[in-house]
Amino acid sequence: MQKTKKSGPAIFMYCVIALTLVCSTVCFFLYYGKGYRNGDVLWTGITTFTIMYHLWVRIIMGNVSKLFSIHYKQGWFRERKFEKSLYEFLRVKKWKGKALTYNPESFSLKKHSLEEIANTTAKSEVDHWINEIISITTIFFAILWGAFWIFLTTAIAAMIFDGQFIVIQRYNRPRIVRILERTKSL
Repeated sequence: MQKTKKSGPAIFMYCVIALTLVCSTVCFFLYYGKGYRNGDVLWTGITTFTIMYHLWVRIIMGNVSKLFSIHYKQGWFRERKFEKSLYEFLRVKKWKGKALTYNPESFSLKKHSLEEIANTTAKSEVDHWINEIISITTIFFAILWGAFWIFLTTAIAAMIFDGQFIVIQRYNRPRIVRILERTKSL
């Protein structure tokens, strides 16, 4: 099996995870272990831990979702009647190309068939729906550290961030499927 080269966004995510892991560990060690009870140290640790959690769990769940059979023809992935007008309102066509892609090679027509790419959009959508749930779980950190509104705000921000990728997948997939169906009928 050939190992694929990590994309710039993937490398960036791993670097941020490493940096936030080190920073949160140092801050928690200082605050809880050395008795350095400075609020700034605690909140720096909490913030970096939360960032690490968001990114790390997303990578883990992206790998876990590979275990499931996901196919673009499943009912959930069909285009809904309201979607075209929603995407026009959101002007998806103008900004979708600017969004970061964790693994751009998985959407390459040079390396994959249209059907594989359609399935990849479905898998990616599932990954980002899982990420939406993961985003909500950060609210439970308020049980440990209080400040419910801070965790709620970061959960909502993370959900909006992942929402853009769901929109992109749902915008692109019907176009890919139409091309796929036209090429099959030839």
